Amino acid sequence: MIFEETELPGAFVIELERREDERGFFARTWCANEYADHGLAINLVQANVSWNPRQGTLRGMHFQSAPHAEVKIVRCTRGAIHDVIIDLRENSPGYKQWIGVDLTEENRRALYVPEGFAHGFQTLVPESEVHYLVTEFYAPSAEGGVRWDDPAFGIQWPDPEHVVVSDKDAAWPDFTG
Repeated sequence: MIFEETELPGAFVIELERREDERGFFARTWCANEYADHGLAINLVQANVSWNPRQGTLRGMHFQSAPHAEVKIVRCTRGAIHDVIIDLRENSPGYKQWIGVDLTEENRRALYVPEGFAHGFQTLVPESEVHYLVTEFYAPSAEGGVRWDDPAFGIQWPDPEHVVVSDKDAAWPDFTG
């Protein structure tokens, strides 16, 4: 695996290191030793999948608060998404900054989302599927979020005019941090 740290401290784009031949390729998508060598969390406890039949579907921006804060490793296994993270760590040099990364079934990239970040995505094509590995069990009492279009962040979504968003995600209050 090839780990590339983003401009937001602690967040990584992870590329596959393919071993190719006439049959196709083989690549490791997870290795606790390699993650630990980069100082990344390895205590995965849950795997989740999100299937999205419609292009423009927007899920986010979600996080879990301490003591249930979680790391996410996100990969698009079918279709394509624009994955977005916001650094909500008050003492971070990246505080309130965001980045977006295209994750597709073709590029097979993953995004490592540290604790203290809000996470969400918009589907770029119909029938997109997203796979998450997480380091904490889901705790409804720790669930939080910020609105996908909150002016405090100014996220530039690829298709803001055709957003399909849940009532819950549309109702997060303005960010006041």
